[in-house]
Amino acid sequence: MATVAAPTMGIRELTLRGVILGGLITLLFTAANVYLGLRLGLTFATSIPAAVISMAVLRYFQGATIQENNIVQTIASAAGTLSAIIFVLPGLVMVGWWTGFPFWLSVAVIAIGGILGVMYSVPLRRALVTGSDLPYPEGVAAAEVLKVGAGVGGVEENKRGLAAILISSLVAAGYAILAQTRILAADAAKTFKFGAGATTVSTSLSMALIGVGHLVGLGVGIAMLVGMILSWFVLVPWQTGLGGVTTAVDVETIVGTVFREKVRFIGAGTIGVAAIWTLLKIIGPIIKGIMSAIAANRERRAGRGEGLALTERDLPITIVGGVIIASMIPIWFLLAAFAQSGPIADAAGSTLIVTIVYILFAGVVIAAVCGYMAGLIGASNSPISGVGILAVLGISLILAALFPAVDATATQSLVAFALFVTAIVFGVATISNDNLQDLKTGQLVGATPWRQQFALVLGVLFGAVVIPPILTLLNDAFGFQGAPGAGENALAAPQAALISAIAQGVLGGNLDWNLIGLGAAIGIAACAIDEILRVTKRGMLPPLAVGMGIYLPMALTLLIPVGALIGHFYDRWAKTAPNPAFAERLGVLMATGLIVGESLFGVAFAAIVGATDNSAPLALVDEFQWAVPLGLIVFTGSILWLYAKTRSGAAKPLAA
Repeated sequence: MATVAAPTMGIRELTLRGVILGGLITLLFTAANVYLGLRLGLTFATSIPAAVISMAVLRYFQGATIQENNIVQTIASAAGTLSAIIFVLPGLVMVGWWTGFPFWLSVAVIAIGGILGVMYSVPLRRALVTGSDLPYPEGVAAAEVLKVGAGVGGVEENKRGLAAILISSLVAAGYAILAQTRILAADAAKTFKFGAGATTVSTSLSMALIGVGHLVGLGVGIAMLVGMILSWFVLVPWQTGLGGVTTAVDVETIVGTVFREKVRFIGAGTIGVAAIWTLLKIIGPIIKGIMSAIAANRERRAGRGEGLALTERDLPITIVGGVIIASMIPIWFLLAAFAQSGPIADAAGSTLIVTIVYILFAGVVIAAVCGYMAGLIGASNSPISGVGILAVLGISLILAALFPAVDATATQSLVAFALFVTAIVFGVATISNDNLQDLKTGQLVGATPWRQQFALVLGVLFGAVVIPPILTLLNDAFGFQGAPGAGENALAAPQAALISAIAQGVLGGNLDWNLIGLGAAIGIAACAIDEILRVTKRGMLPPLAVGMGIYLPMALTLLIPVGALIGHFYDRWAKTAPNPAFAERLGVLMATGLIVGESLFGVAFAAIVGATDNSAPLALVDEFQWAVPLGLIVFTGSILWLYAKTRSGAAKPLAA
């Protein structure tokens, strides 16, 4: 995809007004994401809404540029994504180690983890963005929004592109609004007996997922479909069948419990093996990227920095390495607080050294894997909690090896230590999951990498300051389920509960390793099949995408393969259009609009939920029996109409 010309010295990019605007958007989006994530178990992507708001505001200022708008969305998306730390940090309250969220301690954990994520992402940009053909659906979508907003391209092409985004955005937002009224269904699900057990077929009627599917392509879509079939038509029926399913029990509850407590661990095992294999495959490009960064640094020191290509202008590798090493000092002091009591106190020095080495190593692995996953299916759809499972498993196994036989009180302190370490590593995961998506956007709009990387650090700092007070407010008002003294209105925080349970399972000696081992075996098979397909040039089966299909609920994945298939047929048609390149781009813009519309509604909905303290503030009816069939008809008809309209617009020759 074509990129925008590199900014010259006179073009605004990293500006004070952009930083301030990014910080203000951060305050809104991060607060909304923390609240929704803890109360409803969902978050929304912040990159595209931030880009839209930035363009709407900066257009009233003289000299606003596409690169300046890109900086604003970079700051806001980094901070918004960092809110995923709620998948780990509340666990310290749930296990009874904390009673609240100490402000400066929480800020330090979030900021250090996030900054490490930015630093690890610098050499990864060369390996996974500029030197890779990963689709980066959300990065491409954000770039298209920025380019259309800036009027990049011919007048006629830009006019039609803007119309495509606007129409699909309105349709996606319109359906999302109607779904919240409950007149149309927001999802559809059917639980039924299958073989000796039972399963559920479900989908979220999300137009954004169709857009993501279009952008990621058929290969990733098929791999996710394979994982989904394995999960819901093999593993779930098998596991539910072991307990015996009869009509006298709540089959839907059993299926849901089996998926959460059994199948997800199998999926985590698959992701773990696929992650290691993926890392081995990209280690060459990563090393090449580091060597390239060292060479670029030598050019700067020799006074030839201005002669470097834009793609070589990262933060200097010496600064990157220095920040990573320097970050270990405050991490040491933070962890030392846990070494003052419990079993760690008897072996504090050796435990802290092993832990620091683990954080350094796990950070590299997780940054690479999360960046790859974001490139594969987008930051919003990456199974980031699955990475959290792997991170907590790693440190819990280390602690279990160092302290093999301890009592219940000592186990609690080890669990708290494991969660604290996981929080730091998870900060790396969340930021690297977002950063490479933002850096892909920057590549496509001609941004200067080091300026964007500096903006990512600013976004991390903004988010680190905003998140703890919101967590404290929610903890004081509601509490968390499972925590000592939690009331009936306590927040579920499902991901934090799961990760805490894993730490307790490993250190308490009652985790079912057979499930993770089975997932690992599936991962090995997926890696082998992918390699055979690639060598024989018969396609591909990305093993990470297979693992995601197993791990994620079907409701969040079913429409991605559907969107990939629709996008495949559209692109085949586009090759026969009068202007194939324009026809293909118009399809991308329409798919982008589906993501934009739903994302913007997500922001508005979060604000309404927060203002009303009501999880269903737009509901007009309690239950409408025709909501599902009517929703399926409207949803399907809307998608078909949008693609037909897009084809019609792409078939018309562009004016000279």
